[in-house]
Amino acid sequence: MTATSSTGYDLAVIGSGGGAFAAAIRATALGKRVVMIERDTIGGTCVNTGCVPSKALLAAAEARHVALDPSRFPGITATAGPADMPGLVAGKDDLVRSLRREKYLDLAADYGWDMRPGDATFTGTPGNPVLQVTSPDGSVKTLRAEQYLIATGSAPWAPAVDGLEEAGYLTSTTAMELDHLPDSLLVIGGGYVALEQAQLFARLGTRVTMLVRSRLASHEEPEASTALLDVLTDEGIRVICRAVPTAVRRDEATGEVVVTATVAGATQELRAAEMLVAAGRRAVTEGLGLDAVGVETGDLGEVVVDHHLRTSNPRIWAAGDVTGHREFVYVAAAHGALIVANAFTDAHREVDYRHLPRVIFTSPSLAAVGMTDRQARAAGIRCVCRVLPLAHVPRAIVNRDTRGLIKMVADADTGRIVGITALAQDAGDLAAAGVYILEAGMTVEQIANLWSPYLTMAEGLKLTAQSFNTDVSKLSCCAA
Repeated sequence: MTATSSTGYDLAVIGSGGGAFAAAIRATALGKRVVMIERDTIGGTCVNTGCVPSKALLAAAEARHVALDPSRFPGITATAGPADMPGLVAGKDDLVRSLRREKYLDLAADYGWDMRPGDATFTGTPGNPVLQVTSPDGSVKTLRAEQYLIATGSAPWAPAVDGLEEAGYLTSTTAMELDHLPDSLLVIGGGYVALEQAQLFARLGTRVTMLVRSRLASHEEPEASTALLDVLTDEGIRVICRAVPTAVRRDEATGEVVVTATVAGATQELRAAEMLVAAGRRAVTEGLGLDAVGVETGDLGEVVVDHHLRTSNPRIWAAGDVTGHREFVYVAAAHGALIVANAFTDAHREVDYRHLPRVIFTSPSLAAVGMTDRQARAAGIRCVCRVLPLAHVPRAIVNRDTRGLIKMVADADTGRIVGITALAQDAGDLAAAGVYILEAGMTVEQIANLWSPYLTMAEGLKLTAQSFNTDVSKLSCCAA
């Protein structure tokens, strides 16, 4: 093992995902010398094992699902054979490799910062932090920088359940690498990963059962949760709520996973060919040597940061999932840009999540922005709400898919809209529009009287606003 030293960096970045790249791009644009250290595959979770591969497979499953629904569009006949998992996975991998090259490897080369493969560990003291980078060949290099950024992301986490590790299970990462389609699948969890993966495998032909601790998408509006439950049930997914797994084993005779669970106070035993654990993620901080340089971590291993994303060490910052903040790649990217502004231009910018949009890419998708009804009331707002079924939205009617709803939460005293939730095709686009509505402080009356193009899903926002004072079922199809 050899050790060498390098000095003169303005910013050393640990990780190579969305937050890391946003920071490196901004810092390079400011003329700063940047080094990026990555111990695994460049690009982080989003492009390699998260957003890109999962949404690519979901789009394929959606195409198969529509083809298998002969009653949806009269006059159209389509068929779909069994899913070719090796082919699907190979296509997904090709897309991932292409985006990784174009949006990460080529960009890093274009901007010209240094890339170092290897494991990074902080050494030194809180007043003089340095990084030791152990390369794949075993050589060790010491890196020094004016500022440091931890952007190591998060990884799938599994709860402590008796027999779980011995029985073996899939994660959101390994499930998308399967070379075969399991006949049956138990999904543990009711959040965004569990929901997307459950519908993905069900639409590819697997019998899916979900074990959910409380309700689906428990942080979102209950009406949306109920409507999504109806969608999944209609598609043949069995959803068991108020279920807590207590033991897991493999049946030696059949090879099946056997899960014992407490369901609403009673004990049930469930079997499936495979089990996917999607119970959450945890920050990746092990081995970083954070204690040595005085960086505080939380109960779940996350790096504790202030509103400016600075850690307890004034020269070390953290961005993205590793902070325990909302796990969206666009949050990580915003973190990276904000950190560079604060570290090198004294911008003193703070993270503001008030109007952060959130999307679950089921079909229909579930998206929201701002506060739920319950959150508004907890904040002391005297609120009034309306829920519009998609049966009243012309776009949904011509799509022949009226599953879903739009809910709008408003301040009863001012009419200002404080929250929007949608379960609909392209609900994420409605949430994006909602960001601008909430940021501008717009009222129900304003939205009800502004232009909205007919036969768009966004027209549903106007119709929902109109429903506060009008029976929209008695409007003509394009009444203003």
